Amino acid sequence: MPPSLPFKMRLPVISAPMFLVSGPELVIAACKAGIGGAFPTPNCRTPADLDSWMGQITDALSPTDGPWVANLITHSTNSRLKDDLALVAEYKPPIVITALGSPKPVMETVKSYGGLVFADVVNMALARKAADAGVDGMACISAGAGGHTGHLSPFAFISALRQFFDGYIAVGGGIADGTGVAGAIAAGADLVYMGTRFLAASESRAQDAYKNMVVDCGPDDLIVSPAITGTNASWLIPSLIAAGLDPKALDTPVTRDYSGDAAHKRWKDIWAAGQGLQTIDSVMPTRQIVDRLEAEYWTAIDRFSARTRNMEMAS
Repeated sequence: MPPSLPFKMRLPVISAPMFLVSGPELVIAACKAGIGGAFPTPNCRTPADLDSWMGQITDALSPTDGPWVANLITHSTNSRLKDDLALVAEYKPPIVITALGSPKPVMETVKSYGGLVFADVVNMALARKAADAGVDGMACISAGAGGHTGHLSPFAFISALRQFFDGYIAVGGGIADGTGVAGAIAAGADLVYMGTRFLAASESRAQDAYKNMVVDCGPDDLIVSPAITGTNASWLIPSLIAAGLDPKALDTPVTRDYSGDAAHKRWKDIWAAGQGLQTIDSVMPTRQIVDRLEAEYWTAIDRFSARTRNMEMAS
């Protein structure tokens, strides 16, 4: 078993980094509500913007708040990685999550100030590479996740990973209520990576039309396709149609490019979401979302405990 997380958290949840959606407002609100708050550094168009965001976040938070998390793209097309990593060294986010590339480029910097490095992984091959690199944890992107998604069941992913990895596991994919959080923890995860549930948060930078679409849609309104970014991602079908695309006739891009301008253009009006849509019934502040998650979480734990007691009595 991994050691206990070195953070004070009300719930074992991280508001996942969402491209063009997670800004300092959502990160701060999540941390103040007692969970982790994450954002992808490409949401900042320049290193100067990232400097401003990190300063805003660190100025707003206290040691009693949840941990803030920086998500770094380590893919070769990210020409800004060196500049972003220099700001990580300055502001010292408690957790750094790497994505779309090896975690090795960030290890020395983050370890030097006592931070934790998590690798974003979508399959077992990447998970083994991350374990070999010496990461502290993994963000396991499973089937049902929004944005760039995986194909493994969250439960199967956790079970397979625990065969060789004793670090922290954050699992995401279709988990959007406190019952799902409790189930993931019972299955062996340490944290739940939850993005879609916070798309419609008041502090989210998603457009109002995007938030309303999240509220109005359900799992059947999603399609998984590599056509927009070159990597499988889960998209809201109504947003594809509104952008003039036929969901049944999508073409795959020739190249993958995760650099700022190209990525911003693709994601601006074509919107991602995960399979947890059905539980989102309104736009509300992050604290209210966490309040609801906490109530659902403890109800699930009480139900599990009651079932366990009944089974013991029956035996």
